[in-house]
Amino acid sequence: MSDSLPRRVAIVGGVRTPFCRAGTHYENISNKEMLTFVMRTLVERHGLKGEALGDVAAGATFKHPRDWNLAREAVLDSGLSRTTPAYDLQRACGTSLSACAQIANKIALGKIEAGIGAGVDSISDLPLEYIDRFRRAVLAAGRAKTLGGRLKALARIRPADFKPQVPGVVEPHTKLSMGQSCEQMARDWKVSRESQDKLALASHRHAARAWDEGFYAELVAPFAGANRDNNVRGDTSLEKLAKLRTAFARDSQATLTAGNSSPLTDGSAGVLLASEDWAREHDLSPLAWLVDVEVAAVDFVDGEDGLLMAPTYAVSRMLERNNLGFADFDYFEIHEAFAAQVLCTLKAWKDETFCRTRLGRDEPLGEFDRHLLNVCGGSVALGHPFGATGARIVATLAKLLADKGSGRGLISICTGGGMGVTAILERN
Repeated sequence: MSDSLPRRVAIVGGVRTPFCRAGTHYENISNKEMLTFVMRTLVERHGLKGEALGDVAAGATFKHPRDWNLAREAVLDSGLSRTTPAYDLQRACGTSLSACAQIANKIALGKIEAGIGAGVDSISDLPLEYIDRFRRAVLAAGRAKTLGGRLKALARIRPADFKPQVPGVVEPHTKLSMGQSCEQMARDWKVSRESQDKLALASHRHAARAWDEGFYAELVAPFAGANRDNNVRGDTSLEKLAKLRTAFARDSQATLTAGNSSPLTDGSAGVLLASEDWAREHDLSPLAWLVDVEVAAVDFVDGEDGLLMAPTYAVSRMLERNNLGFADFDYFEIHEAFAAQVLCTLKAWKDETFCRTRLGRDEPLGEFDRHLLNVCGGSVALGHPFGATGARIVATLAKLLADKGSGRGLISICTGGGMGVTAILERN
């Protein structure tokens, strides 16, 4: 292992498919097809055909058993040298940011010179599950040596066993969906329906403006008949959002709706990362530098924190380690799993008691100018393919910093399982 200090990690480029609501443009497209397209596009845009990269990390939250080696299979068809290794990982909504972080760590330590962090998810192509009796009978039939043995195993199956079970985004420990958990967070932090709808409206307006001004032209590659994200509603209004029914609870205190929550979405995104020397040798200019990453987890089962509050801890630790405060940042990219999650996080960071007793800080982190938040739209408007959102945000923030010519940006992503993944990007 090298004794030298960690090297700077360049974000050289990023690309994604348009993000499309489940059941629309990508209804018959698999995770592998979407991820391969993103890999191939990165290769073509950066002149990497036949090039062997140090490593590729990618993943999805929902995968078919056939995709047991998803990242490597995508690499084999990407145009990269087939000697490029790859591996799968999964951290729910933080999957592709974690992928970028792992590749970045290898680059910083001198283990590799360049690699790709990516992610994908298709809600349209979910693997179906069957009850255990059906599954065990079919497996037993497959192991049987004779026709009689196979028939005997299959005879255990009952008509009701043929009913498939669609996987749900439900926490096994609490039996609650993310929306139900976030509904409770909104009540705990007294986050109003109106404030959630206002954040959702800003997300749509920022996304629509970014598209109209051409910001996404370089970041989004047309795919499978889709040219742009199909969930963005630039013409929505507070009045329209206020008319929507609540989605996760029906009592008088319910506040989360389909309009202020991210939609179920299909899509893929990837980021090319490299050492400074490698980028220079390949005549590629860094968009920004990946400076630091932090992860955290909370006890959302028996503890005091809500399911999606872990980023409050991760950001606090990361800023303290880098001796930074909110005033040192030009952009804030906070994943909008739900508008309520963002608002709970913002309230926690300025709450003196929370910051002292939970984050161990002498003073609250405070507030920042909301005009710096998700300036090109967030997940409520753009959509949220679970495994792809992190890479989408990294590529977006890197381009924002490159366009500005300097600055610093903060990324905060909540994930299932009570975890958070955060990062700092800089351009100087």
